[in-house]
Amino acid sequence: MDFETVMQELEALGKERMKKMYMGNGAREPVFGVATGAMKPLAKQIKLNQPLAERLYATGNYDAMYFAGVIAEPLKMTEADFERWMDGAYFYMLSDYVVAVTLAEADIAQEVADRWIASGEELRRSAGWSCYCWLLGSRKDSEFNDSKIAGLLDLAERTIHDAPDRVKSAMNTFLYTVATSYVPLHEKAVAAAKAVGPVELQKGKKFIDASENIQKFTDKGKLGFKRKYVRC
Repeated sequence: MDFETVMQELEALGKERMKKMYMGNGAREPVFGVATGAMKPLAKQIKLNQPLAERLYATGNYDAMYFAGVIAEPLKMTEADFERWMDGAYFYMLSDYVVAVTLAEADIAQEVADRWIASGEELRRSAGWSCYCWLLGSRKDSEFNDSKIAGLLDLAERTIHDAPDRVKSAMNTFLYTVATSYVPLHEKAVAAAKAVGPVELQKGKKFIDASENIQKFTDKGKLGFKRKYVRC
């Protein structure tokens, strides 16, 4: 299936209600408003196709960019490719749920995520923390260095309250992801989440608390939970 056909198919799948929802979350035109589930039949036809993914991502169309992440081949992507994708990720649904998710399936994931976390850019930082969440929630504990993850926990505990909102949200998710999916540092993550307490978003309009999520997972007996797949 060629680029033009895919764009036509995506446009045909668009719904005004979904478009309004995406734009309410920060998407900007062009947007078709395609539900992620509606993309699955199209993805099954195409499978993985990195050249097509690159063309779709470069359109700036939110739905095409999202679909690019679905059909991308992360192991073929270089650091420069991921940097270019981040340059185009203009709001969190792209940075955290397209770029970070795609990066999480690459061999260079931790190296790139570390650099983004250390950057001064809100969405790069958010994507870096989010990538670790996807990694920790899907890969074996043995693939990580305890001291490195412990250092990230300390960094999150120390800086979360002074971070921009999107970074706060990603850090909060990181705290409960470590506690629920990375068994070696469960206790440390629980302690860090308690020390952090409720995190303020939207200038006091919303509060999030990693401890609450950790408790929900604990009550369900899901500690050590790992996803089978990162991408849908």
